[in-house]
Amino acid sequence: MENNGLDKKTDQTYSQSPSAASPYKLLDLKLESPKKWAAGVPAVMHSLEQLVRDASVLRGGRALFSMNQFDGFDCPSCAWPDPDHDRSKIAEYCENGAKALAEEATSKTIGAEFFRDNSVYDLAKMTDYQISQLGRISEPMYLPKGGTHYQPVSWDEAFAKIAEKLNGLDSPDEAIFYTSGRTSNEATWVYQLFGREFGTNNFPDCSNMCHETSGYALTRSIGFGKGSVKLEDFYESDLIIIIGQNPGTNSPRMLSALTKGKKNGARIMAINPLPEAGLMGFKDPQKPLAAITKPFELSDLYLPVKINGDMALLKALQILVLEEEEKNPGKVIDYDFIHEKTAGFEALVEELKRYDLNFLAAECGIPVDQLREAAQMIAARKRIIVCWGMGITQQHNGVDMIYNIVNLLLMKGSIGIKGGGVCPVRGHSNVQGNRTLLVNHKPTEEQLDTLEKFYGFKVPRQGGYDVVKAIKAMHQEKVKFMFCMGGNLLSAAPDTTYTAEAMRKLDMSVMVSIKLNRGHLIHGKEALILPVISRSEKDIVNGELQHISTREFHGGSGMVKRGTGTRFRTPDQRNSRGVPHGKSSIGRTFRH
Repeated sequence: MENNGLDKKTDQTYSQSPSAASPYKLLDLKLESPKKWAAGVPAVMHSLEQLVRDASVLRGGRALFSMNQFDGFDCPSCAWPDPDHDRSKIAEYCENGAKALAEEATSKTIGAEFFRDNSVYDLAKMTDYQISQLGRISEPMYLPKGGTHYQPVSWDEAFAKIAEKLNGLDSPDEAIFYTSGRTSNEATWVYQLFGREFGTNNFPDCSNMCHETSGYALTRSIGFGKGSVKLEDFYESDLIIIIGQNPGTNSPRMLSALTKGKKNGARIMAINPLPEAGLMGFKDPQKPLAAITKPFELSDLYLPVKINGDMALLKALQILVLEEEEKNPGKVIDYDFIHEKTAGFEALVEELKRYDLNFLAAECGIPVDQLREAAQMIAARKRIIVCWGMGITQQHNGVDMIYNIVNLLLMKGSIGIKGGGVCPVRGHSNVQGNRTLLVNHKPTEEQLDTLEKFYGFKVPRQGGYDVVKAIKAMHQEKVKFMFCMGGNLLSAAPDTTYTAEAMRKLDMSVMVSIKLNRGHLIHGKEALILPVISRSEKDIVNGELQHISTREFHGGSGMVKRGTGTRFRTPDQRNSRGVPHGKSSIGRTFRH
């Protein structure tokens, strides 16, 4: 079975519109037994293979020893935080981070000659992986209206073309400014200032597609939209619940924190439709003896929930925790915490009485006996952390599921204490930093007042477009100009074909990028690609090393007083979407 890269259109149409989908070929797939452990020496070897594949062994290898170090730079991959006092020089990275670094550190470059010899149509016939391996973009490139090949353009010419398009718009709201989580805080701040002084709050960003759900639900339940725990809390926790997230695949460095927490006495509960090898067994690549010893078993209880059965499972756990309180009055539920620092508990209890436990068990696919075992683990412990990923946030009812996660923790008084709280795990290393630095399509009036007072220009007050609304506005030709600060909006958006159709209606698309991706091949009537250096490179200006940060600005982890935000949530109080969580570290670099 093979897709030759053609959209479901006529060949004539395709010759004018390159495919928005990556071509693929079904190869010799094999069915094997699932792995029982993750990481170890194989993970390190795969990481090094990335450097060889991208022709960046010396340059990338040197950088790999600086990644996630105090005097180095922050990993460009996931959002897992760095330990403050326990960073190894060996394998303080994962395969995902090494791959991202290798692609940045490659010695291969593409410029005028490459684009002269390769049309947009020809490039679109390559797979996404092949496109990513072509090399670093070495100079600004411009695709004129009706053009088939990108051609070199000077920086001054590129800026002049952008200015002409922006100044020719009928309204500032005909422009959107998209942001990726790979952008530093400093670049983010200047970027949003430019957009707001231009006159719009159209700031769609990658957070809209991953943890907007988390921010919305957390803001409306505990009063702020970020995680309430620090890395150190994992070392002091009694119970760590991981739901809708695969740490070994998506945040492998998290396995080290889970190992430390478990060795300190924590139990680990994993909730996911498929078992995760990393949670079954972990071989620490930083420990030489791990190569010859038995993998460290992480999860104590695995609940194979049905897809979208999480809501029923969370309801069942709350009901069973309340039952445990009836059996052991005053020893399970923290009523002092509930009465002093929350609201809405009585309404929640009444709502839970409407559910039949057997029905919930059938809906989530977990037998009642297993649900009771899970509830007893929760009932017997106080310091509880719940971690979740996009397996929760990207479900249609994700907001309500996060409300139920918070409800469970509030019952136990497990938020705002050492070793307990909420932990939405981000997929990008600076999503929260971007949002905190006001890449936000709906900033607060207080934030806008402060900007206006400090900078002295009149800021726009009307809320802007998020990602989905921006794409719909492009379709309706209400948006004519798009500037992307990194990322690949085409492939990240939920509907690739619909997004491609929208992008082709733009008068101009501008992409700030390190390397080529399919988003550069699906473009506006005119298109610009502006090359940029990465956070893993030294930027020396007038002999001085420049610094950037990818630090999360936390709102604090203490609980909010009763009446100012902390509350149990029930279905009649629902709605959807909102803000994120991130990581801490200072970005620095090696020479470009």
